[in-house]
Amino acid sequence: MFYEPETGVAAGATFLPTWRHGRDTTVRKSNGRIGGWYSQKKQLNLQLSHTIFTRQERYLVMGDILFYDYPIFFYGIGNDTKESNESEISYKLLIVQQRGLKRFRPFWFAGATYRLTDMRSIKADKPTVNDGDTPNLLLGLTERERQPTLISGLGPTIIHDSRDNILSSFTGDYLEAQALFNGKGLGSDYSFTRYLLDARHYQPLFGTANTIWASQVIGQFHSGTVPFRELANLGGISLLRGIYEGRFRDRQLVAAQTEIRQHLFWRINGAVFAGVGQVAPHVNDLGFDRFNFAGGAGIRFQFNRRDRINVRFDYGVGSGGNSGLYFGVNEAF
Repeated sequence: MFYEPETGVAAGATFLPTWRHGRDTTVRKSNGRIGGWYSQKKQLNLQLSHTIFTRQERYLVMGDILFYDYPIFFYGIGNDTKESNESEISYKLLIVQQRGLKRFRPFWFAGATYRLTDMRSIKADKPTVNDGDTPNLLLGLTERERQPTLISGLGPTIIHDSRDNILSSFTGDYLEAQALFNGKGLGSDYSFTRYLLDARHYQPLFGTANTIWASQVIGQFHSGTVPFRELANLGGISLLRGIYEGRFRDRQLVAAQTEIRQHLFWRINGAVFAGVGQVAPHVNDLGFDRFNFAGGAGIRFQFNRRDRINVRFDYGVGSGGNSGLYFGVNEAF
């Protein structure tokens, strides 16, 4: 059971298998996640995910199948949207993403990513909350964006992954560069290109694994015609906790976050975190004076010491008049 600002009180179950292919202990463990939850706001979330290293780490296979059916708040598009613009919308969403990569040198993998999103039953549930006479902001979008939408894209991916443990890293780096080409030739209703750059670094401080510094820089950039659901967005359980997920969304995004993870006693760990990020319609609109901020602290319970699997509870405060308590399995990044 947990509580998040996006869900309210929710309950669910998760199965988290970990395993290693072969007897070579230098091969990092693979992992999966099967689970789901239902919330007091009538939200349903189902997830099937996996990260698999084959024997001798020759191949890396990563994927997700996600299903969402719940109302969310939509604040419009841009980096300066107002809290008073809060509109409730709902839709059913299926996401299927699969990455298949081959190692070409130690810790480096190259391959392709396929991603499909299928959004249906899109509704403007309620008008703006602070003014019953103001129409729901979803009605201000093009009529086509309020209709069922299929997005299908394929593109090259390069990943460098030297993390010692995928679920909870003490040392190493992660770098992903990806281009995803969505088009009618793949059955997509919209044609656009997404570029992603995700860089992370992990290192112990003070010569001990009791204190870990983790940091991440991420950029997401679009060209072409992008429907509102596929825009880059800030906030949520993984990126800038303390900002409501999707509170700020637009075609281009840059963000950075950092975290100190500290072992306290027994299986209890603590963390403090902070981050900045912004969205914009064009790359040249991104600027140092336009960042949104978020930060907070949390507690972790390590229920599996061998594989360092944590349950985490974080409280964050961020720009846009948001704050909230977050529950998650494993670290945010």
